[in-house]
Amino acid sequence: MHLSKLFTLSTSLFYVVAASIDNDVSVLAKEAARANNQSLLWGPYKPNLYFGVRPRIPNSLSAGLMWAKVDDYATAQSNFRHTCEQNEGMAGYGWDEYDIRKGGRQTIHDAGNSLDLTIDFIKVPGGQHGGSWAARVKGVPRDDAPSDQPTTVVFYSALEGLGNLGLHTKTDDLRGFEGDVKLTGYTSDLGDFTIDVTQGPETNEHPEHEHPSYEEKPLDRTLVSSLTIPPEHAWQTKVVLFSQMKEGVSETIEKYGAENPPPPSQVFTIKNTPGDGNVQLVQKVFKGAFEFDILFSSGSSPEPVTSDLLTEEITSASVAFAERFDRILPPQSPFDSDEYTEFSKSMLSNLVGGIGYFHGSDIVDRSAAPEYDEEEEGFWEETAEARARAQPVLEGPKDLFTCVPSRPFFPRGFLWDEGFHLIPVVEWDTDLALEIVKSWLSLMDEDGWIAREQILGSEARSKVPPEFTVQYPHYANPPTLFIVLEAFLDKLDANKNISVQESPEDITERLRSVYVQQPELGEAYIRSIYPLLKKHYFWYRNTQRGDIKSYDREAFSTKEAYRWRGRSVQHILTSGLDDYPRAQPPHPGELHVDLISWMGMMTRSLRRIAERLGETEDAEEFRYYETAIERNVDDLHWDEEAQTYCDATIDEYEESVHVCHKGYISIFPFLTGMVGPNSPRLKAILDLIRDPEELWSNFGIRSLSKKNEFYGSAENYWRSPVWININYLVFKNLYDIATTDGPHQEQAREMYSRLRKNVVENVFREWRKTGFAWEQYNPETGSGQRTQHFTGWTSMVVKMMSMPDLPAIEIKGHDEL
Repeated sequence: MHLSKLFTLSTSLFYVVAASIDNDVSVLAKEAARANNQSLLWGPYKPNLYFGVRPRIPNSLSAGLMWAKVDDYATAQSNFRHTCEQNEGMAGYGWDEYDIRKGGRQTIHDAGNSLDLTIDFIKVPGGQHGGSWAARVKGVPRDDAPSDQPTTVVFYSALEGLGNLGLHTKTDDLRGFEGDVKLTGYTSDLGDFTIDVTQGPETNEHPEHEHPSYEEKPLDRTLVSSLTIPPEHAWQTKVVLFSQMKEGVSETIEKYGAENPPPPSQVFTIKNTPGDGNVQLVQKVFKGAFEFDILFSSGSSPEPVTSDLLTEEITSASVAFAERFDRILPPQSPFDSDEYTEFSKSMLSNLVGGIGYFHGSDIVDRSAAPEYDEEEEGFWEETAEARARAQPVLEGPKDLFTCVPSRPFFPRGFLWDEGFHLIPVVEWDTDLALEIVKSWLSLMDEDGWIAREQILGSEARSKVPPEFTVQYPHYANPPTLFIVLEAFLDKLDANKNISVQESPEDITERLRSVYVQQPELGEAYIRSIYPLLKKHYFWYRNTQRGDIKSYDREAFSTKEAYRWRGRSVQHILTSGLDDYPRAQPPHPGELHVDLISWMGMMTRSLRRIAERLGETEDAEEFRYYETAIERNVDDLHWDEEAQTYCDATIDEYEESVHVCHKGYISIFPFLTGMVGPNSPRLKAILDLIRDPEELWSNFGIRSLSKKNEFYGSAENYWRSPVWININYLVFKNLYDIATTDGPHQEQAREMYSRLRKNVVENVFREWRKTGFAWEQYNPETGSGQRTQHFTGWTSMVVKMMSMPDLPAIEIKGHDEL
């Protein structure tokens, strides 16, 4: 069945989007937004789960999977999988192919359960409520497992808000259901819907045994437990499942005695208590390989989803993904091989497959204690005392649509991560990236502040230590969303129309780039967020201001200096570079070169936006700030003797001095595009980056110089490891220098090609070796470190692979340093 038969988004949309822009722009913008929302409504938007589906609707329906091998009493309970965890016996997992508007395939190599699981998730547009979706779940015992290994799988659906959910399939047999099981439900946002959990193919086998308990509950039946629990606890499905099984285990032991228990596959089952309830548990027990389908059908769709349609759409989605990937982000030489293409597809798919929708309250300290200004010496002790006596409050509820850095460890939104996440996304699906930017901006308070870490709701807070849950309205974070907006401006300036055929099947394709195809809509989008961008910008200027006048510092401007608030002795978490060496002891007169560099990038972006919108006075104002920041970066932070950019502080004689720790901090003006091809500072920066005794390694650019006294010390978080987000910024700015006439063009070409090769090859090698992308990489060995399944900004290698090679010399293998 063709998508054109199912995709009943109003036919007028096709003509509206394709038509000339003579029509009213606001009407077009609303229609495009409506269609975009329909296309993005459903998805695996619970990235903290191995498989968790929900719509972008608060307090709505959700669904997910749990599973375990059940061959041993001692390990069965601990082997139940649900939430992604860092150390849970996984040999790798994630999306091999995934398109947020169509679906894709996730594979889970569960070594601890001796099971390889494949989940195909497909979206089927149609109707008035975001369409339908379906999933095919396949399990195969791994090579080290017996072919008849018993596995239990629990599908569940939960309703957090108003509506109803219940069992449509009826049976008087308390032993379970034969055949398919159908759930029905209704909410005001989703309308009527059904969920079919199929029996699966005839090849499915189920454990059999001679224990008398088998007669009461044959394992070739499907068990359904229908429960009503407080909606705020509906997300705790694993706890609910265990409480159900515990009751069954107790009854079994009481009935048969501990000396004659049934096999584990029989014991670890739920009671069959079908009916209505806001939580529905559907359990199956298999022997060996298995397969079944989950079919969600919207009542407003033209036809219900079937297993035959799912089979068709799985193939269709895979072909469409491959064709689109080859057109949009194909790896370029020397990475234009099948193995790197597979790797790049996986990294992009996991980035997009890690997008989540979050709803709930967060915890904010609105005390506005005067100590938070950090204006006195010893301020870090005073701020700690102020935080201790503060009484944070719950705010919200709020909503956020965002990528996440890591599904097992950081399944929530991080402001400075998100700009990096969206760099590949804006190439793949521009309108998706803009939707995420808009979602982030919607979190802004009346002063222009956005919390740097978004921990919305009790489910999100369950993964965060309590001491890190409170957000502070004077804390900033690098404003990386402006990087994405600059990339969007570049697309508008180039007016790169995407070629599509004139047929209804292309509506989904059009939804990826409406704002580029129709520049008037792109400008309308920018105009709609422009007031928020300005408010956000001036919040930074007002709250993160540094002090020039009090210390007789000489600079072009007496105003353009900046200092991160939220500093402790060893950390500036707000900078994103947590433990990077800074001035000791901390001082209220500090100036931070990375922050003024971010402000320069932010100002440049806003100036370009104002120019695009014809806001002449604003553009002049931003141009004035931009010039002053560029001058002050040199005046306040360039150290002629050290030939690098440095933080500044106040010494014991009340004099302004530089604190130079060569590394990421000292190249920030370059990273943010403020050092051009003809800058007198450029040669020193390139030499620092390229020196193997300083920052260069065979695996990427180190975060701190090997010569620095703090290299590899203490936590060693940002004190040596290679980070892919910063390496991308180095790489991107090397490309800009390498493709522009200037005295250092050839050096930049050589560095660009070598860095690209070193970083990509190492991330690929570790992915193939371990099954994971990693948070950071060891500069001496290249080994992946810290958080595994870090498919957030590490996925920026996708963008690095898709950019052209610029070989200055023939490169063979790794550098001989």
